[in-house]
Amino acid sequence: MSRFVKSHGLGNDYIVLDKADITFELNADVIKLLCNRNYGIGSDGILMLVPSNNADFGLKIFNPDGSPAEKSGNGLRIFAKFLYEHGYTRNELLSIDTPGGKVFAELDVKGDVVPFVTVEMGIATFQSKLIPVEGEDREVVNEELRIDRELLLITAVSVGNPHCVSFVDELDEAYLRRIGPHIENHKMFPNRTNVQFAKVLSKDKIEILIWERGAGYTLASGSSSCAVAAAAIKNGLTGRYVNVSMPGGELQIAIREDWSIKMRGPVEEICSGTISEDLNLRISKLSASQN
Repeated sequence: MSRFVKSHGLGNDYIVLDKADITFELNADVIKLLCNRNYGIGSDGILMLVPSNNADFGLKIFNPDGSPAEKSGNGLRIFAKFLYEHGYTRNELLSIDTPGGKVFAELDVKGDVVPFVTVEMGIATFQSKLIPVEGEDREVVNEELRIDRELLLITAVSVGNPHCVSFVDELDEAYLRRIGPHIENHKMFPNRTNVQFAKVLSKDKIEILIWERGAGYTLASGSSSCAVAAAAIKNGLTGRYVNVSMPGGELQIAIREDWSIKMRGPVEEICSGTISEDLNLRISKLSASQN
């Protein structure tokens, strides 16, 4: 039987799997099934523990549409909690190898539980070739983006994965849900992009809404919070210590002078168990259809 753990960071939930423990290939169709909230376990993505030669642990991240993701702030906090609480380590400082680069996680341990995790998220960059964004090599800051007849001002940033931030006077969930997929898949972003609308409330607080690449509307996102905080500083809107508020809750973000990012926030386990024979049968059929 394949074991799983399901946890969330501010309502952004992930299934955690150990590659050495599962009995099936994690292809795109299997990922979609596991993340399906009616026919599978249900989640905003999958985190898979894999071997690493570069860090204490290796991590692969998958969106619910089956596509790979480079980095996830909430996912990293969930993964670090999983490693400690399920016996993979007793260290409170971990290095984790992700497709978006190596990161470090510091666990706030209370007894045998990890309620908060701080993650060093790497370096923010606005350089178009590194995000990536089409066009000449430049910093993509306060640029115009046209979606049909609508004109948005955007700042693009990578924190190991691509983000498109638009600062607005008022947040509108219906508008984000309508325009988010068009921005995500815009030809300007060859690898697609995560999308955030952000309202600056003060020099140390921002409220945001998120359209996540490969997942859609999301209650919270750690990497999105980091990207928005970096974009706000780049545009001269906030200081370097920012509380980012989302529908799912709040994260604390620090952006240093060298654009390195520190993120702290809560994480909670929802459930753990084994994948049933019925679900395993569905997975087997999907795996067979790929061969």
